[in-house]
Amino acid sequence: MLSYRHSFHAGNFADVLKHIVQVEILDYMGQKDKVFDYIDTHSGAGLFNLNSEHSQKVGEYLNGIAKLSADKFPELREYFRAIEVHNEANKLDFYPGSPVIAQHFLRDEDKAWLFELHPTDFELLNENIRQSRRVKVKQEDGFAGLLSIVPPISRRAFVLIDPPYEIKTDYDKVFRTVAKAHKKFPTGTYAIWYPVVDRVRIDKLENSFIKSGIKDIQRFELGLSADTDERGMTSSGMIVINPPWTLKKKMQDLLPKLVNAVDDGNGAFFKCDVLVAE
Repeated sequence: MLSYRHSFHAGNFADVLKHIVQVEILDYMGQKDKVFDYIDTHSGAGLFNLNSEHSQKVGEYLNGIAKLSADKFPELREYFRAIEVHNEANKLDFYPGSPVIAQHFLRDEDKAWLFELHPTDFELLNENIRQSRRVKVKQEDGFAGLLSIVPPISRRAFVLIDPPYEIKTDYDKVFRTVAKAHKKFPTGTYAIWYPVVDRVRIDKLENSFIKSGIKDIQRFELGLSADTDERGMTSSGMIVINPPWTLKKKMQDLLPKLVNAVDDGNGAFFKCDVLVAE
């Protein structure tokens, strides 16, 4: 099934959380001299016009990136820089997706592997990404692509996994793929995005990781309202394996501010904890 288009949701509160975590990991990895690989299993189109028909139809960015500003969140300086390079001064017309954000942080010696199956988004990704010998864009299944790459030659990598979860079996597939990848490459940093539409599925996913034997797993979640049986995503989160040592403290300080920014009176909340210790 390839019906999901992220252009309807770009810049929403879930993107904000996902990309803040992504930026913190990329920035940390780039501070060390050793090269690293960036692997994005579900890259999407890469760059999104917030004035497009898709974006304006639902306007999800209005309760996401539009609620934040660089002056009120100085601790997110690098995140805002990655956005500002695609916009005119003091304007927010475009929002970068994870592969474009990653390219902003990758150094000449680092390598990127970008996977996208959707034919239209794959074409857009090709247009929005500066391909080179070190940046590969592939119209392939990202789960299989990840397993074909790890362990990378660099022996140092950041893997971002954020499928649309269109199919209910994707939750189990995410866990199985990460478990296989971790067995082949246990020192990599893995960041898994999840939407909370049905909390039971998320509890099952988290319990699978807790019981997997994988160590050093943290969870960060940002919610707009309490869980509900009604249709729609109420919150989203990131499960991070082998996170930078700086990440948890950064998110502990940041998440309360993010909650205040996106809270529209429906009980916004956050989670920031350790699922499995080191």
